[in-house]
Amino acid sequence: MRIIDLNDKWTFTKKNNEVYIEKEIVEAEQVTLPHCFNAVDGQSGEGMFKGECIYQRKLNISDEELNKFIFLEIGAASLISKVYVNGKLAGDSRCGFSMYRVFMTPFLKTGENLISIIVDNSSHRDVYPLMADFSFYGGIYREVKLIISEALHFDLMDKGRDGIYLTQRKIVDDIFELEIRGAVVNERTEAKTGKLQFRLLDKDDNIVFDKSIDTEIEKELKFDLSERIDNPKLWQGIENPYLYKLEAELYSEKVLCDKRTIEIGFRTIEITPDKGVFLNGKAIKLNGVSRHQDFAGIGNALTKEHMDLDMSIIKEIGANSIRLSHYQHDDYFYTLCDRAGLLVWAEIPFISIPTTVDKENKNAKEQLECLIKQAYNHTSIYCWGVQNEITIAVENENTYKMVGELVSIARKLDSNRFIAQANIHTVVNESPLNDLTDFIGYNLYYGWYYKEIKDLGIRLDDFHAARPNKPVMVTEYGVDTNPRLHSYEPTVKDYTEEYQLLFQDNALRTFKERDFVLGGYVWAMFDFGSEIRNEGGEKGRNQKGLVTIDRKVKKDAFYLCKAYWSKELFVKLAGSRFVNRHKELNDIAVLSNLSNIKLYVNDKLVEEINCSEPMKRFKDVKLELGQNTLKVEAYDVNSNIYTDEMILNRVSEMDARYILPKQEETKHVTNWFEKFDLSEVKEIVVKEGYYSIYDSVEKLYENEQAKAVFKKFFGETAEEPRFKVMMGLISIEGMSKRSMFRIPKELLGGINNELNVIPKE
Repeated sequence: MRIIDLNDKWTFTKKNNEVYIEKEIVEAEQVTLPHCFNAVDGQSGEGMFKGECIYQRKLNISDEELNKFIFLEIGAASLISKVYVNGKLAGDSRCGFSMYRVFMTPFLKTGENLISIIVDNSSHRDVYPLMADFSFYGGIYREVKLIISEALHFDLMDKGRDGIYLTQRKIVDDIFELEIRGAVVNERTEAKTGKLQFRLLDKDDNIVFDKSIDTEIEKELKFDLSERIDNPKLWQGIENPYLYKLEAELYSEKVLCDKRTIEIGFRTIEITPDKGVFLNGKAIKLNGVSRHQDFAGIGNALTKEHMDLDMSIIKEIGANSIRLSHYQHDDYFYTLCDRAGLLVWAEIPFISIPTTVDKENKNAKEQLECLIKQAYNHTSIYCWGVQNEITIAVENENTYKMVGELVSIARKLDSNRFIAQANIHTVVNESPLNDLTDFIGYNLYYGWYYKEIKDLGIRLDDFHAARPNKPVMVTEYGVDTNPRLHSYEPTVKDYTEEYQLLFQDNALRTFKERDFVLGGYVWAMFDFGSEIRNEGGEKGRNQKGLVTIDRKVKKDAFYLCKAYWSKELFVKLAGSRFVNRHKELNDIAVLSNLSNIKLYVNDKLVEEINCSEPMKRFKDVKLELGQNTLKVEAYDVNSNIYTDEMILNRVSEMDARYILPKQEETKHVTNWFEKFDLSEVKEIVVKEGYYSIYDSVEKLYENEQAKAVFKKFFGETAEEPRFKVMMGLISIEGMSKRSMFRIPKELLGGINNELNVIPKE
């Protein structure tokens, strides 16, 4: 088998013309894959291109190659794509985050061939995601390969990656079992004699076992064997991510036809409702980050160099787990997680709102199948996430059915891993949704979108009291932060680094104090594109990252997490970008995993403290007018010195650049409802045959009178792009449960009374 990179010599156009399916593009742009066709506008907030585009490449095939079996492997193309070879449809994909292969041989000819790939990132009501707070990039954004195979090969077309699935499990004490299953395909009509060779090697290439199977292969041969592994070295997360490698070889008449090399680690994971997570019997807290595949100026078309950079930053912060959100990521990044020892939450984009046009929910099921089959052999993955905030618009029996079906599929495909889900905060503790998965994640933004930061711990305690036998963790928590903005008195929605520090410190302390909390995934590791956003002084961007989208600025909260998590000793002065200070006395925060700290201002010792908290504060530090040099020294038990410095300028007036100007809210202000009479709470009565607050907004809009009632109370809300996609699901009663709409309960009866007099036709 030969595998050839096919990333160069592509042409591209946004001019969708079906003639280009079989003819060369005129006035084409030359591109190299990976490629994203809306990378810049997807991060600008000024409107993002969505639609069909065409990629083309010529491919020369020899007579010898045409006598073999040729496949095209596309790492991913978003959101849907179709592959044409010499004008004929050869394959397609509606799973925009998964790898897929196309069997090309029937469409090829000797000499020059034309490959045309149509890629479409526009919205489709039966393709996920339907709605989400991230930009829907388009393009062939992962690598493309040409596979030239012999007649006998490991299965390439089962929606998986290797055609081989490795399952490790502990039998007893220090004895493990490695199950090897998969399939071999024979492309010829006549049966062939073959031999399968399986060899497990340790890191030093010592043979652990070597086993061969002689067999005759007709059209397909499925294999399933197990080998006992005595006292293997364990994959112990970030402490020691020890990996073995399995070499699988396929021979026919003593000629090697196909080969796979798959890394595998041996480990056990236990998740308990009261004591948390145990990796190989050792208790750990999941100190996690979340990551989108997104980078400044290139969108989702990340190269291996970008992914290596991301991993180096994640390792620096000291995280031991990562949530790869909200879809299948590049296989190379899962491999990096295996090798770094990060426990991975892997998930599909069944997010925000479910489809209303496909009752079988086929696309979510197919994306789940692709994710599990293609990422199955990655030791780092400990759970499959089946939904994220899918109840934003509605929670009902159909929701439970959809999620339950996904859970069943995941268990059938992989009975060896946990199944999980990430709920929006409005899902009540007693919800049937919380019965469906092995453990529960909640996306909790107390102190940002609702209530106060202290309410995070209260909510977690309430859940544990209500469901003491259900493990729980926090799958998202964070605040949008612009590193240019600063405040002496940080508060919610000021977008300052100082508020992010307060928020993050409260969350990490909350998790640490509660053994039953499995851990948390900070939202997010890096800022990312979100075409719908315009807040915090930036358009088109979600700024909840600990690091900016270009990876150039590590916000202060990055170092706070590092102080909580990392064993690498360091000290960092917070507030280094808050340069111009107009107050004489300043509180100085120091972030460190060391306790003995000295602070100097202009070479004079101000104070020495001994504090084990990750964030220490020096109170009322005096700054002289003009430039001040602050230096901090930290000492370990061996008297090694760690230092950091920053320059602060004492100025006469407040620097207005640090404060975000308040923008007048034109669409939806906090007290919008004050113009209505809320003095009398009216009973909510549903009259059969008449409209009510329980009808979907889409139903209300089918009747001009009902539509007028909605617009009276909610203006042009239904015209907003994010709301339009959920109109068929959400009702006014459902809106009242969402903090974003800020609907007083006292208002519901009055709205319902006005709808109750309008008959349904």
